[in-house]
Amino acid sequence: MVDSDTPPRTRPEPSAGPSGVRPGSALLRLETTESREGVLDGAWWPRSRDIGAELPALVRALTAHLGPVVRVGLDTAAWEGLPTRIVVDDRVVHIDSFAVGDDTVLITRADEDILSLLVVPPDATPEAAHAAMAQAVRSGNLTGAEQILLDTGGPGSAVR
Repeated sequence: MVDSDTPPRTRPEPSAGPSGVRPGSALLRLETTESREGVLDGAWWPRSRDIGAELPALVRALTAHLGPVVRVGLDTAAWEGLPTRIVVDDRVVHIDSFAVGDDTVLITRADEDILSLLVVPPDATPEAAHAAMAQAVRSGNLTGAEQILLDTGGPGSAVR
């Protein structure tokens, strides 16, 4: 399992929001077993809905542990101002947007392997976020993202 609390490196330090946490300082948990028997491969807790501040840190963390990320699929309604691509450390990452509201982000690695991550809403309490993330990476988890968020006391949906 990989835990990463990675701040962005390409921007000046943004000021902390009302919670005192800076955008781009998300928490990421991955379950990287070869069996991949669960519904989800990991969980991501971004600190804001600003994809420009949040996504580069996620891509860097995933690239460092799993190899190059080439594509990211996101829910259109859950994020502010989705571009069609971003550049992270001189690499272009394509962004697909879908109006699905399923509380996940899909990551495509260079070898065309797709990972599905639970997205914990930025306004979740630390207790709810950590509980949701732990459930998402539990070996053999068969519970979907929305139900995990409901079960762990977090906001019911990443789309707000």
